[in-house]
Amino acid sequence: MGFVAAKDGTEIYYKDWGSGPVVVFSHGWPLSADAWDGQLLFLAQHGFRVVAHDRRGHGRSGQASSGNDMDGYADDLAAVLETLDLTDVTLVGHSTGGGEVARYIGRHGTGRVARAVLISAVPPIMVQTPDNPEGLPVEVFDELRSKLSADRSQFYQDLAQMFYGANRPGATVSKGILDQFWLWSMQAGAKNAYESIKAFSETDFRDDLARFDVPTLVMHGEDDQVVPVKDSARKTAQLIANAQEIYYEGAPHGLTATLQDQVNNDLLAFLRS
Repeated sequence: MGFVAAKDGTEIYYKDWGSGPVVVFSHGWPLSADAWDGQLLFLAQHGFRVVAHDRRGHGRSGQASSGNDMDGYADDLAAVLETLDLTDVTLVGHSTGGGEVARYIGRHGTGRVARAVLISAVPPIMVQTPDNPEGLPVEVFDELRSKLSADRSQFYQDLAQMFYGANRPGATVSKGILDQFWLWSMQAGAKNAYESIKAFSETDFRDDLARFDVPTLVMHGEDDQVVPVKDSARKTAQLIANAQEIYYEGAPHGLTATLQDQVNNDLLAFLRS
């Protein structure tokens, strides 16, 4: 575990466990690399080297005033791969991290990449536009910004309910899962988290997805209340040649926690295929 320097000098924290083929993880908003611990520990125990970093402005990374956009995030991911000299990597991105992976491939290509996995990911584009009429109205994201600015602690507690589907009848999400979401979110800088909303909601990843030329797995919960599956994963899979798809009936956005064992086994099967 340590830090790498981004090209603007921002310190990017990372954890690096195990040995074997390399899997690099990009986390969702507004969390940190710790959100991947269930996958990191599992894969490290199954013969893989796993690396996960905190996005700039999140977790233990520097709270930079600039670069809080997908280009900045992708370049920070590139700094991690280049500094650690990682090759034949499988890139795994959840939610905003899926956008980070897509933009990394769009900007930096797949010279270091062997495979990609997009889980509950934000591409191709979340916001409603004339050529994406199924998207979410910008007012949805304006409301997120307003609530974050007014009382971000309570906002994150409320968001956790949707994130893990704890607001659904019969849900069995533990208090611990909800509490850790709040803890990780509160570690993100207010300015960084605020600006990241525009990054994950308004970035158009369609050209990035067209550059994918490695085996890719798309995984998504069918009851995702944060990134609706019909306007994300199902469209993404059509834009990536020969993409594999796994959809989880009734699963929420945070399925890496609520369906940890199933996701881990599906991920392991893809890595070994």
